Amino acid sequence: MTLLKRTLLVTGGMGFIGSNFIRYWLHRYPQDRVINLDALTYAGNPENLAEAEALPNYRFIHGNIADTAAVQRLFKEELIDYVVHFAAESHVDRSILHPDAFVKTNVLGTQCLLEEARKQGKIAKFVHVSTDEVYGTLGPEGMFTETTPLAPNSPYSASKAGSDLMARAYYETYGLPVAITRCSNNYGPYQNPEKLIPSLITRLLMDQPVSIYGDGLHVRDWLHVEDHCAAIDCVIQRGVPGQVYNVGGNNEQTNLQITRQLLAELGKPESYIRYVTDRLGHDRRYAIDSSKLQRELGWQPQWTLNSGLKQTLDWYVRHTGWWSKLVPAPPLRENGGETP
Repeated sequence: MTLLKRTLLVTGGMGFIGSNFIRYWLHRYPQDRVINLDALTYAGNPENLAEAEALPNYRFIHGNIADTAAVQRLFKEELIDYVVHFAAESHVDRSILHPDAFVKTNVLGTQCLLEEARKQGKIAKFVHVSTDEVYGTLGPEGMFTETTPLAPNSPYSASKAGSDLMARAYYETYGLPVAITRCSNNYGPYQNPEKLIPSLITRLLMDQPVSIYGDGLHVRDWLHVEDHCAAIDCVIQRGVPGQVYNVGGNNEQTNLQITRQLLAELGKPESYIRYVTDRLGHDRRYAIDSSKLQRELGWQPQWTLNSGLKQTLDWYVRHTGWWSKLVPAPPLRENGGETP
């Protein structure tokens, strides 16, 4: 049976996770239309979706989610069925230097989208893509669940927590069918080289040393971006409005372990590692319990960290032309993994 044509508004679709999601959706649901709203900041790369430009069911709009007039105009021009909201300032180091930009985009921009979606009154689901960083940090034991209190420790995570609460308020106050996802650290093709895994890969491919914050024992749960896209698909199709769904890859590793695996894959010695002063407010450990998503919506991660890292490394080896323009003089430091 042919499904009715749906129109999705994807914000931040030129970024790492957003572009992977758009490719995923257009391949899986070719009968649907996808509208991509992106401000084309440093993190938005039109090359990420070059192959989609000629498709009749894909439309790109250059615009900022915090530009009320632009967002109003979009919702008047298009009848949107689903909103998938990725757009966000997401790099922790940048948030420490420029927290105001994070509040404007992540909090005010999200509120602008929610308000216009509310006014249109036809939205079947608004999926707000967030991060496990809103929960703060963990000790050596335990995992984040959907009921873990929010305790953000950086301007980035605080701005995302603010956007989460705004999304919740639009559900509780206005009945807008909002579902919130909170993912662990993403990795995979098309990730900006400022992030940990592509930073390590690209520097090593250029035969340059790599840097790690502190002792390198900060723990993250690594989620392949394709598994994340599939999880969002489940939330769009079967997620319950008003609910939060954690998305994790069940792949806890320290930054040092990730670094050593990539060194081994590329045949580089550990002498390439440089330990640098730790980042301000650096959360020690994240770990996601995604059992609710698995139990209620039937999602399961398909990528192991070993297979996912090899696939990601192979992609960067084969796409030097994509990343070489982004790292003319890569910084000598280690950065956090991708979160929306």
